[in-house]
Amino acid sequence: MPAISIIIPIYNVEKYLRRCLDSVLNQTFTDWQAICVNDGSPDNCDKILSEYAARDNRFVIVNKENGGLSDARNAGFPYATGKYIMYLDSDDFIHPQTMEIAYYLAERDGADIVSFTYDRIYRPQLMVRHILGLNTDNVIPRRINRKYNLQKIATRTTNGVFEYATERTHNKFNPQRRWLIKHCQVWKNMYRRDLIADISFIKGILFEDFPWWSAVMLKNPRVTIAPLPLYFYVPNFGGIVLSAKQLRIMQSLCTGISDAYTRYKNNASNYQMEKWQSSFMWYFVNWAFRKLKYLKTVDEFVMAKECFIEMDKIGVFNNVPVQWRELRENIYKFINKKV
Repeated sequence: MPAISIIIPIYNVEKYLRRCLDSVLNQTFTDWQAICVNDGSPDNCDKILSEYAARDNRFVIVNKENGGLSDARNAGFPYATGKYIMYLDSDDFIHPQTMEIAYYLAERDGADIVSFTYDRIYRPQLMVRHILGLNTDNVIPRRINRKYNLQKIATRTTNGVFEYATERTHNKFNPQRRWLIKHCQVWKNMYRRDLIADISFIKGILFEDFPWWSAVMLKNPRVTIAPLPLYFYVPNFGGIVLSAKQLRIMQSLCTGISDAYTRYKNNASNYQMEKWQSSFMWYFVNWAFRKLKYLKTVDEFVMAKECFIEMDKIGVFNNVPVQWRELRENIYKFINKKV
């Protein structure tokens, strides 16, 4: 059994795949396995994967028909035998010490989750270069060569994840801001395998991280927060989120909200429900509602209306915080308006 299994869904990323796999191969921590899920990729990803598997048997190749990101992550999990699980998107890459740091902190603190962050300089740098028409493929992040001393890493360990995980925007001068677990990206954390073994990603939706992370939070994990930029997130300028129709984005958000709300309604304490709704759910409701302005046809509005009616039926809009009351009023106006 390896200490860490890292699950990498792969689809149509031939240009980036070697960089991703090299970042795993170059880890200072060596007790890992990489579960590479070829999600029916139509390019030469299969040849690249075969090459790496031949070089190092820690690369495990799983081939399947295309089913999307959630399905690929789910398909990779049964092959992951490590004590801890990480996720890595195949067009991104990680700092050489990512596994070393995460494993050390998890074992030291008895943590179910070790949370780090992504390099917030690298992504904007790539966006600017893209806008200017400059090449973005071979840009090396300045901080990828930084050496971290494990004994000197500033961390915070908590049994109260709801106090730190949030979608809210906080004052940048707030000294507590650095300890917040911002947003829901699953690749910003390492997880104890037993914690997430019974939580699957919803197949076929966008922004599947939100309902999945909501379910993980509900288990009250012990979390060590280390706000280090260990993940290098590469914007996919032609990717699924940027090219998807706004209706599909809205429908995906509503599906995720409904799934997570039902889970919390049935299992959460009053405290957990209140914190989750105020720090997460209503931000996603607002995001979904804003997508209405991009809809154009009557059929699109009818389908959007059905989504919000379904959420209302299960109680999503009950017990609204003060700051979201106007949003709820606008949602009800939309629901009751003839299309």
